[in-house]
Amino acid sequence: MKKCVITISRQCGSGGHTIGKTVAERLGIPFYDKKLVQIVAERSGLSPETVEKQGEYHTPSLLCNIATGGYSAYASHQYSAENRQAMRLPDQINTYQTELIKELAEKEPCVIVGRCADSVLRDREDCFHVFVFGALGDRADRVVAEHGIDAKAAEGHVREQDKKRAAYYKHITDKVWGMSSNYDLCLNSSKLGIDRCVELILAAAGAGTGL
Repeated sequence: MKKCVITISRQCGSGGHTIGKTVAERLGIPFYDKKLVQIVAERSGLSPETVEKQGEYHTPSLLCNIATGGYSAYASHQYSAENRQAMRLPDQINTYQTELIKELAEKEPCVIVGRCADSVLRDREDCFHVFVFGALGDRADRVVAEHGIDAKAAEGHVREQDKKRAAYYKHITDKVWGMSSNYDLCLNSSKLGIDRCVELILAAAGAGTGL
């Protein structure tokens, strides 16, 4: 396998979680999604619910964050104990997430979903970064089927989640979420289907499928 760490960024309802989990199972390597939340909770002493809610958020002013030195800290991924204590709770959680993602990538091959892992690991040559997207209607149908979201509210839910992810990504990376230049491979799950997306990731990442 040419790339030992695969990151999956995804639009809400695109099937990115399922794709990432299946890729990890096919390769026999660890899969990190919600598990990241649990580990961060254990290290920070916070509840998993707090980490989940506060770890991804929209800051009202990136310029304000840059002016106070926040973005420069994210860019370098260097956090002293004093700096961490001075941060707002969401920023503290994100520092734990960043450190954990770098640690996992250093430790072993794995698949990591979300949490700006593509940006955190952007300087590593052994990583392969994927973005999964799809048609709004298909994504709305998936959140209804998989998460029990009310059908009438599904499209609004999907749009809102995407908006939050885009804002979070912009805050952490100062880049545009979903822009193709940020990734090695972008996949339309509506056109390709879940299984084909898995095969393409395996092949493109250098794993091979034997098919």
